[in-house]
Amino acid sequence: MSETPRRIAHLDMDAFYASVELLRYPELRGLPVVIGGGRDAHPVRQPDGSYRFARLRDYVGRGVITTATYEARALGVGSAMGMMKAAKLAPDAILLPVNFDAYRQISRQFKAAVASIAPDYEDRGIDEIYIDLTHVAGETRELAQRIKQAVHAATGLTCSIGVTPNKLLSKICSDLEKPNGLTILGYEDIPARIWPLGVRKINGIGPKATDKLAALGIDTIGQLAAADAGLLQDHFGGHYAAWLAAAARGVDQRAVATRTESKSISRETTFERDLHARQDRAVLSGVLTALCERLAEDLQRKGYVSRTISVKLRYDDFQIVSRNLTLPQPVVDGAAILHAARECLKRVPLQRRLRLLGVRASTLEPPGAATLLRVPTQGELFA
Repeated sequence: MSETPRRIAHLDMDAFYASVELLRYPELRGLPVVIGGGRDAHPVRQPDGSYRFARLRDYVGRGVITTATYEARALGVGSAMGMMKAAKLAPDAILLPVNFDAYRQISRQFKAAVASIAPDYEDRGIDEIYIDLTHVAGETRELAQRIKQAVHAATGLTCSIGVTPNKLLSKICSDLEKPNGLTILGYEDIPARIWPLGVRKINGIGPKATDKLAALGIDTIGQLAAADAGLLQDHFGGHYAAWLAAAARGVDQRAVATRTESKSISRETTFERDLHARQDRAVLSGVLTALCERLAEDLQRKGYVSRTISVKLRYDDFQIVSRNLTLPQPVVDGAAILHAARECLKRVPLQRRLRLLGVRASTLEPPGAATLLRVPTQGELFA
């Protein structure tokens, strides 16, 4: 039996810190905004309820920009640039302080939304993840669009996704159509889509290597792919030269380093016969209750509470749908999980018969981080 071709996605939130700030200050949408100021950059509320914002031209110090909106980037301002230098390029840009608590909260929300559809992901930081879609049901473009929609529904923010056979190519592709982009690429597309790009687009080729390659007349990834192996070895050493040659050809065997158990716990069951949401309501209600009770036992045994509960359904045509609910307080008991699962089911089409029902707990944390939410059982399944 042939091995299933890999489908690896790289998801990158668009101008993440700046976009989170725009959720709080929507009046700044469409304006050049820079994130990186200190306490002096906090907006000041005016008597009429509006805010007075600091301007980049008024900044004095040695700070650097954390990130900027795309409107600010169009003026030449970018991450890691000194703010005094940036002030000369965009003096009228709005300056806001960093708010890591808000960024971490939104980060947890977007990752939980992704996990509700594709639980196997590798956390690469506050605003990006790799996702293994190889064994997730669904056509690639439709699946990626569902992930983008789930992220937007959970956070109000957009993200860009690249889907290719490996992490290296997906990292490149997630940046090709920003913001709110989606790029799907196979090995056959490399000559047309990847080779014309500058070598700096490959994650792992830094400024010094870029300059060194340029001195050899190698500016694009295509030129790097065609470069003489001996030439590369003479200037970069055997190990790095071999990696450069492989990367330029789109070769990357690294696995998505998931730690699924620590990110989510789930219970599901496949029915002996297809069940109807209404005609078999009593049976399904009993199954859902049992799944939630077993999931609660798993959480308690492993020492977790959960902030996000998801349900998963597989219809009689093998289509899979899932819905999730992020809660204001973590849950651990079966009644609270059941209540959240029923809320999720209210957003699921239930015209077709069902082959499988599952419940997942994600956004896990140790108990005691917050007061646990205990909700009494109420209502009937699929009511």
